[in-house]
Amino acid sequence: MEAAARRRHPGAAGGSGAQPGASFLQARHSSVKADEAAGTAPFHLDLWFYFTLQNWVLDFGRPIAMLVFPLEWFPLNKPSVGDYFHMAYNIITPFLLLKLIERCPRTLPRSLIYVSIITFIMGASIHLVGDSVNHRLIFSGYQNHLSVRENPIIKNLKPETLVSPHLRGAVSEHRLPCCRYIPFFLILFMYFSGCFTPTKAESSMPGAALLLVVPSGLYYWYLVTEGQIFILFIFTSFAMLALVLHQKRKRLFLDSNGLFLFYSFALALLLVALWVAWLWNDPVLRKKYPGVIYVPEPWAFYTLHVSSQY
Repeated sequence: MEAAARRRHPGAAGGSGAQPGASFLQARHSSVKADEAAGTAPFHLDLWFYFTLQNWVLDFGRPIAMLVFPLEWFPLNKPSVGDYFHMAYNIITPFLLLKLIERCPRTLPRSLIYVSIITFIMGASIHLVGDSVNHRLIFSGYQNHLSVRENPIIKNLKPETLVSPHLRGAVSEHRLPCCRYIPFFLILFMYFSGCFTPTKAESSMPGAALLLVVPSGLYYWYLVTEGQIFILFIFTSFAMLALVLHQKRKRLFLDSNGLFLFYSFALALLLVALWVAWLWNDPVLRKKYPGVIYVPEPWAFYTLHVSSQY
């Protein structure tokens, strides 16, 4: 009976009739299922640290580097130091996002991830061109706190038809936000949707993660205010909050990585509110940013209240 059973099931118990690699695939499949069932992952301190560091250095530090390095080192017919920073950002950021997705405890739709990464790179590359033009104009006397037509160097530009819409589009902070910021936040939200665990005891953050929340939240504040993407950011934040409440009904809780992302967004939202409240009665910035949604740009504040003092 046992011999007949073995003949009917040659792959059973890893016998000689088993297909090559079957035991390996079965073990790997079991381990993946176990990880997905547990729904937990250790805090990715290395990736989050590199991600935050490169955001501060290559994105926030880009215009600062333009102010520090002498203009003679980067003539107008060559890429500026800010352009090199932007090129590095366009390479490193998609790589870190992909590595982050690879460590997600839940399997995410690969096609959507790849399309989002490609769209992000395309939008960031277009943003590189507009940002390069904007920084060159600033060094030529362009003032960020004024509109395009109100700037002195633009008033003397010939022909006047160049100002609208081509130059205004180049120096505006609304440079194809759908191509850069929407896929960026979509990738973060998809990763966030996989950061839930059934064990409440594992829903905590290590000390290093708590320290990293501050610079991470500060960067998102800069991204929202300078990129003028408050609507997209608040929509993403509310979507994250709604997902947390929905998963809580299923007795699922955020793991350390999800908590880090959630707290970073919450801190950024608080900083944006304080920033708007502080500059609420500024007449010059109010004129440049009319309408219900009033979120001044940090570099507009810099050219108005800081650089004008020197």
